Amino acid sequence: MTSRFLLLALALFMAPQTVLAQSSTFKQAEERFKVADKNADGKLSRDEAKAGMPRIHANFDRIDADKSGFVTLAEIKAALTAAGR
Repeated sequence: MTSRFLLLALALFMAPQTVLAQSSTFKQAEERFKVADKNADGKLSRDEAKAGMPRIHANFDRIDADKSGFVTLAEIKAALTAAGR
């Protein structure tokens, strides 16, 4: 019983930190996305990603979930969430 309690306590303690870390990561992604989105259309082309968010460019096909040829901030956040960031 004690070890279960410790695991639960640890999980509850870590959860807010995980949320804060994810929030910080999302905020950084939002800021970088805004700068990289040169034409301010709310999506990144491959060229915009290559110039402004090279890690996004390197994973462009995986992040472009709907295969539209561009990535949105929502797709980037989904990829970050899936990666556990």
